[in-house]
Amino acid sequence: MAKKTVNVAQVGCGFMGRSHANAYLKVGKFYNLPVEPVMHTAVDLIEPAVKAYAANWGFANWSTDPMAIAASDEIDFIDICTPNNAHAPIAIAALEAGKHVGCEKPLAADLGEARAMRDAARKAARKGVKNYVWFSYRGCPATALASKMVAEGKLGRIFHVRAQYLQDWGGPKTPLLWRFKKELAGSGAHGDLNAHIIDLTRFITGQEITEVCGAIEETFIKQRVIPESEAGNIKGGKVSKKAKMGRSTVDDAVLFLGRLSGGGVASFEATRLATGSQNDNRIEINGEFGSLRWSFESGNLLYYYNANDDEERAGWQRIMCTKAGKHPYAGHWWPDAHTQGYEHGIINCTAMAFQDVGGKKMEVKIADFEDAYQTQRVLEAAVMSARERSWIKLKDVK
Repeated sequence: MAKKTVNVAQVGCGFMGRSHANAYLKVGKFYNLPVEPVMHTAVDLIEPAVKAYAANWGFANWSTDPMAIAASDEIDFIDICTPNNAHAPIAIAALEAGKHVGCEKPLAADLGEARAMRDAARKAARKGVKNYVWFSYRGCPATALASKMVAEGKLGRIFHVRAQYLQDWGGPKTPLLWRFKKELAGSGAHGDLNAHIIDLTRFITGQEITEVCGAIEETFIKQRVIPESEAGNIKGGKVSKKAKMGRSTVDDAVLFLGRLSGGGVASFEATRLATGSQNDNRIEINGEFGSLRWSFESGNLLYYYNANDDEERAGWQRIMCTKAGKHPYAGHWWPDAHTQGYEHGIINCTAMAFQDVGGKKMEVKIADFEDAYQTQRVLEAAVMSARERSWIKLKDVK
């Protein structure tokens, strides 16, 4: 019996768009999904680029009109991979038209837009319309195992969370891409990277951040060269020898402290200028009975310390999270110790979304608009704390 098909329109064909298109190509090969995602339409604003993109990645159609596609009766699922300022209008239109929506993080460019998206998602959910946010590090077997272990009480009461997301691609030679423009991105490393580690903290601990303080927001590189285009990798495309300079209007680094709903304390740091750390997304959680430690740069490994071990043998345990039947997602992939990487996290999250769309319980709960809205509240609270130099309670950030 043929599976029900779900026609997907992907809006945005840059770096994240490519990672999502790759996921749609592969997800049905590794997961036996209850429905079949169909790569129906690629959408971007520049006609020659989107036409070539659709042909390269296997989309049957292309368009330069995201709002028309959001309303199209031919589309069942809208995947938003655009700059942050475009998330809200596309998502809200799609939800109101009864389309399931997956959206890149952060949810929106600001808290007001995020709230409007969350409200639209709540309303649409009453009619069976689904929503997801691609916090892709929930798709790593090690982080999903960490979440499971905390839920099982392996760490007991949580005392500390230390989360850092350290990158180094945003140095002085990196041009003035959309990610450095507040009107398009909303923020810099804060929304791009802190959003991930805030979500990981919520996902793994199962707790909320209730207040923040001690925030520092800094733009180190205030002028950047204006590129001819943004084509290419995350660092952008060609720069002319006669290029002019433009002002960066977002943060390069943001650090802040927080309190957790269970009484623990947390620290968060995000930067694009940690020279030598290319993509070091890391988190450590210390509890009454033990600790967990993970870094994406060795992403298949989860480190666990059991405080109840005999002192003669006490020490950090190294868990290779690739055991089929034991570790989340692992059974869909390769033999034991054959590792997963960046693309697999996105494919795993895509699989969870389409399990849900097809009426099957997700093996691992990925983020939705409600989760992303709570993360956006924390992002906003940290900005307020940096500006006001004071404690900000999350109950006052709505």
